[in-house]
Amino acid sequence: MATRDVSINREPVELYKILKFEGLLPSGGEAKAAVAEGQVRVNGVVETQKRKKILNGDTIEFGTEKLRIVLDEVGTA
Repeated sequence: MATRDVSINREPVELYKILKFEGLLPSGGEAKAAVAEGQVRVNGVVETQKRKKILNGDTIEFGTEKLRIVLDEVGTA
């Protein structure tokens, strides 16, 4: 499974929003349902909190996708 970097410009970001915005699921409702059903792993552990706060360096796995969260510090002071 290849890991894809995902840049965020602020942290934390809620787990379901990353799934939705990265196109892993078509809607926020479906993303929340996938998390609640235990289909998503954060840092290798099954996560069921839809609003889990995701931070720089976290990894998210869903299906065949693996995402690594990278904080984009450009423009921050």
